[in-house]
Amino acid sequence: MKNTYQNPIAQGADPFILLSCGTYYLYSTNDPDGYRVLVSDDLVHWTDRGYCLHKDNVQGERWFWAPEIKEKSGRFYMIYTSEEHLGVAVSDSPLGPFTQEKKIWLSERKGIDGDYFIDDDGQVYLYYVRFDHGNIIYGTKMSDDMLSMDEAGEVRLLAPEEEWETRLGRVTEGPFMVKHNGKYYLTYSANDYRSADYAIGYAVSDSPLGPFRKYAGNPILIRNDKVNGTGHHSFTTSKDGKNLICVYHIHKSLTEVHPRMTCIDPAEFLPNPDGGDDILVIRGPSTEMREAIY
Repeated sequence: MKNTYQNPIAQGADPFILLSCGTYYLYSTNDPDGYRVLVSDDLVHWTDRGYCLHKDNVQGERWFWAPEIKEKSGRFYMIYTSEEHLGVAVSDSPLGPFTQEKKIWLSERKGIDGDYFIDDDGQVYLYYVRFDHGNIIYGTKMSDDMLSMDEAGEVRLLAPEEEWETRLGRVTEGPFMVKHNGKYYLTYSANDYRSADYAIGYAVSDSPLGPFRKYAGNPILIRNDKVNGTGHHSFTTSKDGKNLICVYHIHKSLTEVHPRMTCIDPAEFLPNPDGGDDILVIRGPSTEMREAIY
C-alpha cells in the first residue's frame, strides 16, 4: 500500500523543496534566527535536522524569509532574505551550514523572495521582489559563480494590475520559474500574505526576462471553504521526474494567519484546447487524505 499524506505537512511559510540524491529537503520561513531544514524520503515522513543557516554565519540579524537553493558543481547556493535584503550563502551539503565568506548583501537596495533559475545554456537568472509602489517582480542575470547579480541589467517583469491581485494591497511576490516546452512560466503570488485571498497565478514568456503574458485563467490556486491564504509556493518533481509537485503555504486557520502551514499537492501542464500555451494546473488546495507523489 502506498504512503498517504494529509495537508498541512509541516509548520512553515514560503516553502521550498530541494530534491538531491533521492532525498527531499524542505526549507521555509520557520525560525527567527535563520532556517531549520526538514528531510524526507517520501514527502510524507519528515525529520527536523536543525539549523541549516544561522544568523551568526551570514549578513542580517532578523526577518529570515523565503530561502531557496540551487545545486551547481557539487555545491549548494542559498538565496535568502533578511532585513528585507537578499543574500547568498553557500554550503557543501543541503543540510548546511550555509555561510558567507564575506557577509554582504547582493544589493544595497531592498529586495525579497529570491528565486534561482538555471537555463539550458547554463545561464543563471534571479527573480525577486522590489518595493516599488507595491511589491513588483524583477529579474536579472547572475554571475557564473552564483555570488553576484547584474543589478544594472535588471528588468521589471510583473506588477499587480488585475482585480484578483489587488484585493489587499498592491502585491505580486514569491516568484518561481518553471520551464516547459521551451516556454518560461513565471509563477507568483498576489495580495498581502495576510489576505484570505492570497493566491497563485502565472505568466508566460518566450524568454527568461520577458515580456510576460499573464494567464487569463488566473488565479490557479486560491482559498476554498476549508483553507485561506494559499500562496508563496515552489515546485519540485517526483524522484523519477515524471510528476510535478507544488509546495505552498496556507493560514493557520480560517480565522488566524500565524503560524502559517506548509502543504503539498500535485501539479501538471495540460494542453490548451484553444491551441495556445499549455496550461499549468495545481490540484489543490487539498485537505483530504491523498496518496504520496514521491
